[in-house]
Amino acid sequence: MLPSTRPLAAGSGPRVWTTLESAHDPRQAQGKRHKERQIEKARVEARLDITLARDPIGARALGGLQLGDNMNLKKLIGGLVFAVAIVTGSFAAQAQKAGGTLVFIVQPEPPSMASYLSTSGPIGLVAPKIYEGLLEYDKDLNAVPALAESFEVSEDGKTVTFKLQKGVTWHDGKPFTSADVQFTVMEVLSKVHPRGPNSFREVTEIQTPDEHTAIFKLANPAPYMLRALSAYESPMVPKHLLEGQDPRNADLANNPVGTGPFKFVEWKKGQYIRLDKNENYWKEGLPYLDRVVGRFIPDASTRTAAMENGEVLYGAYGAIPNVDVVRLREMDHIGVTTDGYAMINPVSLIEFDTTRPPFDKPAIRQAISLALDRQFLIDNIWFGYGKPATSALSTNFAATGLYAEGMPHYPPKADVAAAKKILDDAGVTPNADGVRASAVLDLIPYGEDWRRAGEYMKQALNDIGIKVELRYEDVPTWLKRIYADYDFRMNVNYFYQLPDPVLGVHRHYGTDQIRQGTHFVNSSRYSNPKLDSLLAAGATEADATKRSGIYKDIQSILAEDLPVVNLFEMQFLTVYNNKLKDHDTSALGAYGSFERAWLDE
Repeated sequence: MLPSTRPLAAGSGPRVWTTLESAHDPRQAQGKRHKERQIEKARVEARLDITLARDPIGARALGGLQLGDNMNLKKLIGGLVFAVAIVTGSFAAQAQKAGGTLVFIVQPEPPSMASYLSTSGPIGLVAPKIYEGLLEYDKDLNAVPALAESFEVSEDGKTVTFKLQKGVTWHDGKPFTSADVQFTVMEVLSKVHPRGPNSFREVTEIQTPDEHTAIFKLANPAPYMLRALSAYESPMVPKHLLEGQDPRNADLANNPVGTGPFKFVEWKKGQYIRLDKNENYWKEGLPYLDRVVGRFIPDASTRTAAMENGEVLYGAYGAIPNVDVVRLREMDHIGVTTDGYAMINPVSLIEFDTTRPPFDKPAIRQAISLALDRQFLIDNIWFGYGKPATSALSTNFAATGLYAEGMPHYPPKADVAAAKKILDDAGVTPNADGVRASAVLDLIPYGEDWRRAGEYMKQALNDIGIKVELRYEDVPTWLKRIYADYDFRMNVNYFYQLPDPVLGVHRHYGTDQIRQGTHFVNSSRYSNPKLDSLLAAGATEADATKRSGIYKDIQSILAEDLPVVNLFEMQFLTVYNNKLKDHDTSALGAYGSFERAWLDE
């Protein structure tokens, strides 16, 4: 059982996470969870009713269920806040039933299980069941214990001391120690992870005075680092299996060995990944499930049918198309929620190769941004779930004063006339066939919605004289094309902006993030020394007002240069069978561990 936690009072010395006795009334807690589920169900049903009625004005007016509803970013950035563990009290075990197999959808099939190398969504659905991080985060985004039982931050913010859980072993029986933490952060995440170089940019060394203490030494305070320590974001990996190897080519990628609640057993290509209960898991009594199976079902209608007939019990991140959710949510055995996405802040977008024609000209990128009707995409393809992008930063960053309003080239509706004028003024004129430029538009291979979005964009860009062909490939081929070979011109994708821009936004634009072969970084190869300086300043500025000014300047530059055109702020739905309980117990939702999930059968 995890301990409850709380911070010391302000001014009482270093910020310390202290262990306390749980004092929660189980009946009150159960009642509260039931009430929250009922409220959530009502909210989702209300939103779907509006969508079903095809009332776009009403859908926009409702506006709710935005990521910001679950996310107090001011609280996040303002300081270190530690709260009660995800589940408290031994009462939970009395109601929960051990045993059973959870079959859930993994869409599409992941390219590997190396979450220390790639933040690809399908990897995130599987790997956090195997690996663990130093911390996890509750639904209010407060840190809770994981492999670290506590930590202390020095007064100057430059030393973070983690006390590690005792008695933790890797799935091969070797002990987990501070040496694994040191190796993971300094030799793996800081070097080959897509976001690790930013998350740990200030870490100069990690001291290991004993097997259960890891002391992070920082050049500058980095509070954002403490929001990047989950199993999904920063998985701890076994030093004894990776040391002396290039982690990008190690066998661990497809034969993972972690400390988590489930152990890797089998990967049958094209069909499923099987994980079995870790009988030696360090959290007593967990997990409840005997087995977790991630099924790969390429066809959307087949995925929906499998959910309907109970072949699968859980699907997240658009696994079940929104158009089908409208029907499924009317069934007594199906539940729908927007919960479990509070940590990620997803934004759909177009990446451009800014180094080669035709998209080496900012004018053509600006014209494309003006020509696309973002609300049309939301209403007609994502069934009302989303919000038009208006800047390089999500509007959810308004809570911390970092989002800037009024950025140019981000109209709520398409402005074809303005797009054509920009192209004419830049000398990008049509030929005899009315074509100003042509290119292949690559599409993220994560489902049918993206294909439909591509068809719309093809038509919309044709209206301004840009002729595009669509390309839709399997995940490994797509990742290699975009991030290893740079063999693309424009690419539809989505990125997680995460709780702080340093973690999720900087990687898209910094010159130091042109890291060939690393996924989900600066594939546009955009480089701007002035922007690089602002990004560096934004990462270290402690004054909130000054930091806000820095990010306004960043957004102003990016709104003109547009190496990436943001489309809309995404909202995902999770669909599940009601006999599956406690599947989303943290801010990570489907990217969590399923350690407390159980079947009411």
